[in-house]
Amino acid sequence: MITKDTIIADIIKMKPDAPQILMSFGMGCIGCPSAQMEKLEQACEIHGLNLEEVLAKLNQN
Repeated sequence: MITKDTIIADIIKMKPDAPQILMSFGMGCIGCPSAQMEKLEQACEIHGLNLEEVLAKLNQN
């Protein structure tokens, strides 16, 4: 399960469609160096996104 503390790079490894999901929310820099150490909560805050909404979409089957 993906949580607010999951690193973006790990999310991409865990869920093959994560890049498309994240980009649909406007997170276009998923391949940038900060994605290797940035938690989902931090990325959502930086991009002005609702964390719970992003988490719900990422954790859908």
